[in-house]
Amino acid sequence: MKSSLFRRGARFAFLTLASATSTAPMLALGASATGAEITAPQMIDAFEGTFGVHPGQRRNHIKGTCAAGEFVGTADAAALSRSALFSGKTIPVVARFSLGGGSPEVPDAAPAPRGMALEFHLPGAALQHITMINVPIFAAASPASFRDAILAAKPDPKTGQPDPEKLKAYAATHPDAMALTELASHHTPTANYYQTTYFSIHTFKFVDAKGSEHLVKWRFVPRDGTKEMTAAEMKAAPHDFLEKNLIERTRKGPAVWDMIVYVGEPGDPQDNPTLAWPETRKHFTAGTLTITQATPQQKGTACEPINFDPLVMADGIAPTNDPVLLFRSPAYAVSFGKRLSGQ
Repeated sequence: MKSSLFRRGARFAFLTLASATSTAPMLALGASATGAEITAPQMIDAFEGTFGVHPGQRRNHIKGTCAAGEFVGTADAAALSRSALFSGKTIPVVARFSLGGGSPEVPDAAPAPRGMALEFHLPGAALQHITMINVPIFAAASPASFRDAILAAKPDPKTGQPDPEKLKAYAATHPDAMALTELASHHTPTANYYQTTYFSIHTFKFVDAKGSEHLVKWRFVPRDGTKEMTAAEMKAAPHDFLEKNLIERTRKGPAVWDMIVYVGEPGDPQDNPTLAWPETRKHFTAGTLTITQATPQQKGTACEPINFDPLVMADGIAPTNDPVLLFRSPAYAVSFGKRLSGQ
């Protein structure tokens, strides 16, 4: 039983890692605690080596669904951030819901993280991106450790599955992965995109009207509630159901999430995404996301050409020095360039 939990947890942890990195070189290199460095192209090479190359498609979160809606911020958020996102006005949103990993054939009931990527269209043609997954922490403290996880999960040609011994070796030599592995061993995939809480993973800064900075994390909590699948539901589920269910849900009425922002205190980790903050931190509702429609992703749909780079930020929100967060932008750029060129 313990071995089974490890395999499930390790696989989930890897896919969660994969969900958070898939692509203007703000940081060209990612260093590990041991001094190893990798480049953005090397990261994408690792994805391609593990998942294969699917020309013209994303290297990560390849399987997804387009959606659209709006966001309205609150006065509580405006007190901490001067971003137009929290002006109280209605902000148009282009969204993409997805599954972590680089295989377009991944079944929806697989222990892969659900992702929510948002592009907010602010006044004056400004953009704000927010990308999230449905776990509160990341499984690697550095890009190099993340790439090691991807390489360790490369399927064995004989079995078509990752080699359990390589996954164990990765876990044994990368203690930063263990917190998420343990967390994942107690959870199953959520039943629907709209019954999922999505987390920022990284720490960000809210910048107020006076220029003061406030460390924050956030999560988008669904008003439909968060529901995990049972083992029986996972076994009986069709190969594809998340997109169909989301489309049907939005036809009945909007799916709604509340953005809950947690405010950090002195000493809270801000540059290591594998470490969580206490749930007792001060938090408040920063806004409401309303998704009114969903459509299959295909050429011509609004979300298909977007590179959901999380470092696309408008004034009032800023990144921390989290090395994984900063590495995502150059890695996204490599993936995006290959996708545009049909590679």
